[in-house]
Amino acid sequence: MKKIGIIGCGWLGGHIAEKLSGHYEIFVTTTTDSKVKDLSTKGYYTTLVDFPDEDISETMTVWKVASQLDAVIITVPFSGVRGSEIPMYDRAKNLLTFLGDYKGQVFMMSSTGVYPNIDKEFTEDDRSPDDVPSEHIIKNRFPQVNILRLAGLMGDQRLLKNYNISNLDLLVNHIHYADICAVVEKMLENKSQSKVYNVVAPVHPNKEEIINAQKDLPYEGDRTNEGRTISPAKLISELNFEFQYPDPRYFHLAKA
Repeated sequence: MKKIGIIGCGWLGGHIAEKLSGHYEIFVTTTTDSKVKDLSTKGYYTTLVDFPDEDISETMTVWKVASQLDAVIITVPFSGVRGSEIPMYDRAKNLLTFLGDYKGQVFMMSSTGVYPNIDKEFTEDDRSPDDVPSEHIIKNRFPQVNILRLAGLMGDQRLLKNYNISNLDLLVNHIHYADICAVVEKMLENKSQSKVYNVVAPVHPNKEEIINAQKDLPYEGDRTNEGRTISPAKLISELNFEFQYPDPRYFHLAKA
């Protein structure tokens, strides 16, 4: 059975591990001692390790299982809020030490926050990883890395109606975690290398539309197509990918 390493088994990493566990041996990391037992109970081989973002760890060593892994999925962030402009260089360097000279398939979970906050539709060509500090530092060591620029993570209890939301007329760029898992699974099967994809649901309602749908209320406002949107067209085309949950208005109905 092939082996997958997931660095950072939090909310998203946990969903990815669960999705892949039937077909792969799962090796995960966590920064929380209390989670080690829980993750191990699920059948994952668990390593307790932290990646400091304010200093280079003098005790960081290479992950013992790294050379055995067919793929590594990195879910820990390497930048501040809105993605790209405040890179956590020390955290990234600590992780690079942890992976050593790993040669297999690599996935980095980035963010659509790398694109400017202006009203237009963005594609991957609008921002090269070489111009995004948090992506470049990983790509420089692992040129084979697949960079997945994730939209706002949704699913389970992550629903807009559960939060104090402002700017209700703004269009959203959201993604259901089940579709992220499906993208990773397909790219593993394809042995994808050096790809950059926007992973975002193709429908972009505004926040009020979503909240009303989640509360089973009608939406009586005017629908606009003007705003900052992120295009998943490249992902759909190159992977022949079909979203399970293409419309954020109906994420709350998902049974994933």
